[in-house]
Amino acid sequence: MKLNLKNPVVFFDLETTGINIISDRIVEISYLKVHLNGNEESKTLRINPECHIPEESTAIHGITDDDVKDCPRFKEVAHMVAKDFEGCDIAGFNSNRFDVPLLVEEFLRAGVDIDLTRRKFIDVQIIFHKMEQRTLSAAYKFYCGKELTDAHTAAADTHATYEVLMAQLDRYPELQNDIKFLSDFSSFNRNVDFAGRMIYDEKGRETFNFGKYKGRLVSEILQQDPSYYGWIMGNDFTLNTKNMLTKIKLGQPTRIG
Repeated sequence: MKLNLKNPVVFFDLETTGINIISDRIVEISYLKVHLNGNEESKTLRINPECHIPEESTAIHGITDDDVKDCPRFKEVAHMVAKDFEGCDIAGFNSNRFDVPLLVEEFLRAGVDIDLTRRKFIDVQIIFHKMEQRTLSAAYKFYCGKELTDAHTAAADTHATYEVLMAQLDRYPELQNDIKFLSDFSSFNRNVDFAGRMIYDEKGRETFNFGKYKGRLVSEILQQDPSYYGWIMGNDFTLNTKNMLTKIKLGQPTRIG
């Protein structure tokens, strides 16, 4: 089977210093680009995070400070990565909740304001959890009949994610071989920002998805409690969340269509 594509799709995976999308950094990025004709090209980059990699993170992915001390910083490869992702839909495993928002943060810190508003996002983990409720290694064994021997290396996880999605399409006839369908199916909410602090309601209006104003229209809260904007801008929220909130405050559109 071939993926039914309207745009190229990039499967990607990150290894990082930790799991905080605001403060942690990329130490390795691997991506597999699938073109409309089915041709594939892959790339793996080690990244110097410019900070210590905690031992508990090294225990998971095996990457140490010494491994990346001579590697480029993300800002030195950001434009190249952005160009590789340009015009592509995006797929990963737990990517909607972690990899995509963290990658966007790294782009913003590097001064690369990559526009992903027209992209479709497929999270193979969400498809898997909706269908079977397991992890990537179990998914790989369940769907592909193979052991994921190099789990928690970005390249192995990226290729395994691609194989799992293809096997899911073969296994479940109710899954359409269509990027928009898979993107919609692998989303729990329609996020305004990649961290999911704001989501669209059933009428397509931006609402807060956390805290004391959860479920309330963002535009109304910005009028009723102007200090809330300042509180978010001055606290530990992602740069992308702050950018999207500012767009709403200025009356600018937050999505295409």
